Amino acid sequence: MQALTLFLVALAAVVASAAAYTTKYDNIDLDEILANERLLKKYHECLVSDSDSSCTPDGKELKATIPDALVTDCSKCNEKQKEGANKVIRFLIQKRDDLWKPLQAKYDPQGVYIGKHPELLKPE
Repeated sequence: MQALTLFLVALAAVVASAAAYTTKYDNIDLDEILANERLLKKYHECLVSDSDSSCTPDGKELKATIPDALVTDCSKCNEKQKEGANKVIRFLIQKRDDLWKPLQAKYDPQGVYIGKHPELLKPE
């Protein structure tokens, strides 16, 4: 009985952790990244590449998360993550279309996500 209880607790922990994305990057200064051409291009290069060779560990994690976040409409994101995603997307659309178009072509070629969130197309 004790082994079954331990298994159920472990299973519950796995399910709970799969229900949300990691919060370890929640305190990254997005404004610093968006203002730093070198960092911004490094993340962009990672995200548009078919390989992970140019990615930092956090870039790899972001790259792995994006498809699921788009499909689930960021249902596993906390509020800070949603706000951060919206901030970055809005910035790229409005100020760095040269970086936005390849990302959209790769991750949202049919415009499904952006179609659900037309507010991201409006200036702040």
